[in-house]
Amino acid sequence: MEKLLQEAEAFQTATMSHMTTSDRVAASREAKRLILSINKIYKKSKDPELMDVMKQLTEKKKKIEVRLKVRMV
Repeated sequence: MEKLLQEAEAFQTATMSHMTTSDRVAASREAKRLILSINKIYKKSKDPELMDVMKQLTEKKKKIEVRLKVRMV
């Protein structure tokens, strides 16, 4: 679990500027993987800190996906 939270922290602090489309797709998939993994743990523990981490990851994932949709059109 600690490793997963460290990965989430690293993802949140990573800069998302000057990314190619494939980088954005990879980042979106990575965010999804982290969110789903944390969610499995959250279902058992109901730790509010995990929920906060998932919300922050979801926020960043949405920003990435907005940029992806703009680029695809």
